[in-house]
Amino acid sequence: MDYLFLISRILLGGYFLMSGINHFTKSEMMTGYTASKGFPFPKFAVLGTGILLALGGLGILLGMYVQWAVLALVVFLIPTTFIMHAFWKATEPNMKMMEMIQFMKNLALLGAVLAYLFIPLPWPYSF
Repeated sequence: MDYLFLISRILLGGYFLMSGINHFTKSEMMTGYTASKGFPFPKFAVLGTGILLALGGLGILLGMYVQWAVLALVVFLIPTTFIMHAFWKATEPNMKMMEMIQFMKNLALLGAVLAYLFIPLPWPYSF
């Protein structure tokens, strides 16, 4: 079972780490999208959330500072889910469906991240 848990950490932590890296490598595109949602200081928001994602993902991946990693990801997921993916505000049907999918995905990720708080530390194969 320890190997399955390690695979889970690699998948979830890797997902968030890569998302964080994308916030830096694709910051111009993401800044435009963030600005279109009316978020204040969009460039700062993109870079700040990139840090949250990268640190949170790395913490889950390595099994280090798990509570802080979960906190970073929760701080990212809650506002992002409700502000950036507010599907109820979309008027065009395809955009509404896309935003609803992203909203539901983020809720599922939030549940997965919170579940890691209930796994006793230290985790197997952690640093």
